[in-house]
Amino acid sequence: MRINPKDPAEILYPWTSTKITICFLLVISFTYISYSLKSVLPSNLCREQYSVTSHLQSEAPATPSQPISPPAPAPLEPQEPKTNLSHIVFGIAASANLWGNRKKYVKLWWRPDQMRGNVWMDQPVKVEPEDEHLLPPIKISSDTSKFAYTHRKGHRSAIRLSRIVTENFRQGMENARWFVMGDDDTVFVPENLVRVLQKYDHNQFYYIGSSSESHLQNIYFSHNMAYGGGGIAISYPLARALEKTQDKCIARYTGLYGSDDRLQACMAELGVPLTKEQGFHQFDVYGSVFGLLAAHPVAPLVSLHHLDVVDPIFPNMERVQALQRLNVPMKIDPAGLVQQSICYDKMRSWTVSVSWGYAVQIFRGIFSPREIEQPARTFINWYKKADFIGYEFNTRPVSRHPCQKPFVYYLTNAVYNKNTNHTATEYVRDQAPNPQCNWKMANPSRIDRVQVYKAYDPHIWDKSPRRNCCRILPSKKKKGTMAIEVGACNEDEVVELR
Repeated sequence: MRINPKDPAEILYPWTSTKITICFLLVISFTYISYSLKSVLPSNLCREQYSVTSHLQSEAPATPSQPISPPAPAPLEPQEPKTNLSHIVFGIAASANLWGNRKKYVKLWWRPDQMRGNVWMDQPVKVEPEDEHLLPPIKISSDTSKFAYTHRKGHRSAIRLSRIVTENFRQGMENARWFVMGDDDTVFVPENLVRVLQKYDHNQFYYIGSSSESHLQNIYFSHNMAYGGGGIAISYPLARALEKTQDKCIARYTGLYGSDDRLQACMAELGVPLTKEQGFHQFDVYGSVFGLLAAHPVAPLVSLHHLDVVDPIFPNMERVQALQRLNVPMKIDPAGLVQQSICYDKMRSWTVSVSWGYAVQIFRGIFSPREIEQPARTFINWYKKADFIGYEFNTRPVSRHPCQKPFVYYLTNAVYNKNTNHTATEYVRDQAPNPQCNWKMANPSRIDRVQVYKAYDPHIWDKSPRRNCCRILPSKKKKGTMAIEVGACNEDEVVELR
């Protein structure tokens, strides 16, 4: 049989293209399988573990048995001390014409050894030798004649007064946190001012104060304005920002009336709202402020303004003399000053309201706390034609019936017993006659004096605001005396009407 010879290409190139392709695929598959197997082989895992272990051992302590200690914590930065009087710079707005009389108010609260600040005058005044160490230094305000003032009824001194914080800032006082301004007829309660400012971060922008008692005043000026007489507190960084821009700001508001509305206009440009604190009192009222103090809001008493306008806070006394009497409980327990408590003598159907350190009231009948906590209208509005709806808060009439007019007892003495940590205050009945009453119930006129015992609690404002409770105590003394205990409410204690 004849066999045909092969094609010469097959003899020279025995691998065809098809075979080559198949072999190439087999090589790739084998390589992939080998790589996959190596990645899971125990020897490879051991090598990786050994590598990690070797790395850790190279950084471990020399003694393998010694446990590794965690890194030492970073040292804590020392905490800033709480705000105190030394951190506050006061600026008192005054005028040479009135300083001779009004400096008496400043002497009541100023503490030369603890406070710093200045009285800003429109012109020089004579400083009496006895006053030199009892009052703040007197400074003369910068000339403001370059600023325009176009309000028809105001006085251009408002421009000078609006710059008090800025001028105080430019004095360069060290370690200042707050700049507080007020008028020369304002009395501050320093400890309570500090308590209020401690609530806020002095490193932030804060503009703190309160509104007017007159609703119309707030409408005419602004509900967002702190009234300067009642006191304004401005944090250091905000005072710094104000100092940079205030003169340009004042030039833009030539038609405003006073100093505090000019200041608020600049605050609005800086975007800083008013932080309201109820203890700053503008006292835009006339007459007796008894109703306001006897039903003080649950907030520390910070300031009293317009003391030349309102009646003396205690009857039958001069203004300064009356404030000196209030100074006694103010020094003993400033946190509790004029704080209201409400309780009932249910056997005699009496309602009792205590304004600690100021006055006690006894009412015939049982009144709800909701009514008694409203100030009685013993005063009239700043706008004398305005009726009772012209106030910024709820008020009530002094009495709706002659028999319901309260019997009022004013503070006569206050003492503190450091051994028991309690205060004892005594209140004597006002001699102003009460109307005749034919009601067949016990007559409070038989009570000549009230004695109130209260635990000293300087931290009352570190807790959530709540009125103290009061309790009528069994009287162990002569018949004309009522004894009352005032203090923090016990658990589940409620002021119940019946």
